[in-house]
Amino acid sequence: MDINMQPILDKAQVLIEALPYIQRFNRKIMIVKYGGSAMIDEELKKQVIQDVTLLKLVGFKPIIVHGGGKEISKWVEKTGMEPEFINGLRKTDEATMEIAEMVLNKVNKSLVQNVQALGVNAVGVSGKDGGLLKVEKKYSDGQDIGFVGEITEVNPKILEDLLEKDFLPIVCPIGMDDNFETYNINADDAACAIAKALNAEKLAFLTDIEGVYKDKDDPETLISEMTVDEARALIGEGYIGGGMLPKLNNCIDAIEEGVNRVHILDGRIAHCLLLEFFTNKGIGTAIIRNQDTRYFNE
Repeated sequence: MDINMQPILDKAQVLIEALPYIQRFNRKIMIVKYGGSAMIDEELKKQVIQDVTLLKLVGFKPIIVHGGGKEISKWVEKTGMEPEFINGLRKTDEATMEIAEMVLNKVNKSLVQNVQALGVNAVGVSGKDGGLLKVEKKYSDGQDIGFVGEITEVNPKILEDLLEKDFLPIVCPIGMDDNFETYNINADDAACAIAKALNAEKLAFLTDIEGVYKDKDDPETLISEMTVDEARALIGEGYIGGGMLPKLNNCIDAIEEGVNRVHILDGRIAHCLLLEFFTNKGIGTAIIRNQDTRYFNE
């Protein structure tokens, strides 16, 4: 065999390895929670959008739910206001809420623009549109943190209609309460609630860590897969703390409410979504139902 043929054959092998996953997940809904460094680094942003667009073009039904916390903080500081946090949650007064909504909508339309540039029709919506995300005021250990919302109800019809018409929806985490007041929503919570409401096949969180560690100080303890019961045990034994704790609780909740699999991925790795969804070993941490096995094609 001509040695120059090997790279071409390697590419063919990659496509063949992806085939069973493309078959299995064809027409299935995938929720991608987009945040962290992958939103700030222009090259990573481009790669994430390429991944999601490819998922769409091979027959999946992806939905992006994005955050924008770092961008909001930047604009709050630009206006001369000091960001205020209570128990790790941003206190959102009326002025901050106004900035947050403007910034999140700017981010939203930027993502729409990037997807459109790759030849896929995208539509940006906020949780206000079509009554998608209904909220009530959220408190942190009894303390008032302003216009921060806890999701009480999801009306996914607008997303179902967009998917039916072959659009790629991109959701900005803003919602309204019963009095039609505007509230900022944690993007992880929004992604989780939408995934449950749509009975999504997969929910993927793009983060700034490799996945879930048994020992956060030892990278060798990365867990590539775990069941809901194993995740609960890790939490109960005190291995999980910081920002990973609410994320993992969201994962458990999503699976118990009908989402098939949840993935926690390192968004700093180029094309992390393709590596997780289309290869036998994948990357990151997958949380699965107790009765499931992960590696379908080995």
